[in-house]
Amino acid sequence: MGEVILKMKGIDKSFPGVHALKNVELELRRGEVHALMGENGAGKSTLMKVLTGIYSKDAGSIIYEGKEVEFTSPRESQDAGISIVHQELNMMNHLTVAQNIFIGRERMKGKLINDREMEREAAKLFERLKISIDPGETMGRMTVGKQQMCEIAKAISKDAKVIVFDEPTAALTDAEISDLFEIIRDLRSKNIGIIYISHRMDEIKRITDRVTVMRDGEYVGTLVTAESTKDDIINMMVGRVVYEDPKEKSSVPPNAPVVLKVEHLNAGKMVRDVSFELHKGEILGFSGLMGAGRTETARALFGADKKESGDIYINGRKVEIKSPQDAVKYGIGYLSEDRKRYGCIVGKSVAENTTMACLEKFMSGIFINKKKERETAQKYVDELKTKTPSVDQMVRNLSGGNQQKVVIAKWLARDCDILIFDEPTRGIDVGAKSEIYALMNELVKAGKSIIMISSELTEVLRMSDRIVVMCEGRKTGEIPIEKATQESIMHAATLRE
Repeated sequence: MGEVILKMKGIDKSFPGVHALKNVELELRRGEVHALMGENGAGKSTLMKVLTGIYSKDAGSIIYEGKEVEFTSPRESQDAGISIVHQELNMMNHLTVAQNIFIGRERMKGKLINDREMEREAAKLFERLKISIDPGETMGRMTVGKQQMCEIAKAISKDAKVIVFDEPTAALTDAEISDLFEIIRDLRSKNIGIIYISHRMDEIKRITDRVTVMRDGEYVGTLVTAESTKDDIINMMVGRVVYEDPKEKSSVPPNAPVVLKVEHLNAGKMVRDVSFELHKGEILGFSGLMGAGRTETARALFGADKKESGDIYINGRKVEIKSPQDAVKYGIGYLSEDRKRYGCIVGKSVAENTTMACLEKFMSGIFINKKKERETAQKYVDELKTKTPSVDQMVRNLSGGNQQKVVIAKWLARDCDILIFDEPTRGIDVGAKSEIYALMNELVKAGKSIIMISSELTEVLRMSDRIVVMCEGRKTGEIPIEKATQESIMHAATLRE
């Protein structure tokens, strides 16, 4: 590691009803990968938004390359050599991949934008990232994982001196993560300073040099990664040790009834002849590499995407699900992997988001019973330990993990019997993960049934009673938890017909 390139000291920031940052400090050296950790709502993303000019600080100083600075816009920080890969994707879905990467820095041919040149440069970036993405593809047609890789490519394309990665691997597969780490090591060798925000302990130990921990908007301390343990970091974050042991046997009784049966489901290229059953009180894990068709299967089942053929049975009765409204009517709730696009309305309050899937329960004539709505929302805020000053807070002002909890609350309020959780802990810290896991276990004990799609093998092995594995749109394996290992799942996930 080289000299200090960035030092933030005494940073303070408040919003209406929230003291988000209190006397926070952070030091980054050239050629260092510095982890920034803390539970959801700890203030990590807010601190980075202060650094990059998205928010103005109320107090404190930022020393960058030996000079005190205060950026008033993201463009200013980018021009100075600081790029950020946001946890929440900031892409224009109607534009191509190349147009997104070079937006605001378009390559010109005379007075016209040179799309061909931008696509050539984007292709070189993807070759370096070792991923297969068509630079001419429309951004909105791609999976969240591929959109995330485009966001990373966009940051790398700016020749930055400091790059902030905010949960960069949340939607990536293990193979994609390994490729990303190679890129990060390459950037480190070029003396670039990297701030790495993640909740995944194994990543922190693999890729970072030092760790700074925040809790409730305050600086807790900084550790040398090689000299600290996982428990040291977790105790600084949450004040307790959290264990993630794999499940050893199914908790579903052998005679548990089948609540959902899917036969020969087909929907586009990514859902080909998929069949499976879900039992009452079961957590059915869906595993596979990015692009395996897991999310597409869930969306076809939920009626969000049109199915071409196949039969769906709820409690033994054949049903037609042509829209999400049909799915909800039949007792199915869907927690999307992309909460910002499909899960919640960020311009509405926690209470309004909590009740939106069952608004009829809160109507008095043509009016909404606001008192009852707030009471219900408060119940789930308490149950899920959602960090918000009140249920009237706008969802856009919550951290990513707490937005996820609001989406979960929406389907709990609806009281659905079948819940599809697509990457339920994406972007959620280790303490909150355990709370979500405990909640899922309580739900199945109460008779609910859960389909859980996850890219984290440790999560699949910890939570599932049975595991369905997919590859390239087809079901390639079904493994009881007693026989499941990371190796057996990966073997099925790479089977190609």
